[in-house]
Amino acid sequence: MNERDAIARMKRGDVSGLSAIVEAYQLKAVRTATLITRNRALAEDVVQATFIRIYKKIHQFDSSRPFAPWFMRSVTNAAIQAAKKQERSLSLDNEVNESTTFEDLLMDEDASPAQQMEDKEQRELIREALDALSPEQRAAVVMRYYLDMSERDMADELDTPTGTIKWRLHQARKRLKGLLQGIMPAGEVKNG
Repeated sequence: MNERDAIARMKRGDVSGLSAIVEAYQLKAVRTATLITRNRALAEDVVQATFIRIYKKIHQFDSSRPFAPWFMRSVTNAAIQAAKKQERSLSLDNEVNESTTFEDLLMDEDASPAQQMEDKEQRELIREALDALSPEQRAAVVMRYYLDMSERDMADELDTPTGTIKWRLHQARKRLKGLLQGIMPAGEVKNG
């Protein structure tokens, strides 16, 4: 079933449309939420709740527009809120879940063992630096560099002024550069 048919079914109250949407977007949504919340179980809960929420509010979706940005905005906003709540209530663990670490989400499985080890060390440093960002800054970095969204698209999807998005990205890059300088090779900090 294609996306348009799935949305039409959901608008008629047919849950089979939701099943097709879950199949199409679950992996990307969970990865996005995990990068923002830094907790795989929490991310899965966020995504599940978001799927239920969009099913209930699908009548608000304008079918003439693309679905993915509307849905990913919901995931991102829910992940930001969950991350804020989590930071207020508990200390964070480095593991995403018992078997999948944050670094595993970004791993290049085709690299040589030596390259994989070097990449793992760099991902750990980057993860630690990302952990130091606010949820809003982390979300901006994830949307820009993981979801490959433009600043304008980010502003539209988050219903936030473009200037605010630019400021969050600027502050996040500045903070990341400061945290990573002296730890990673200089060229990688400037270019990455």
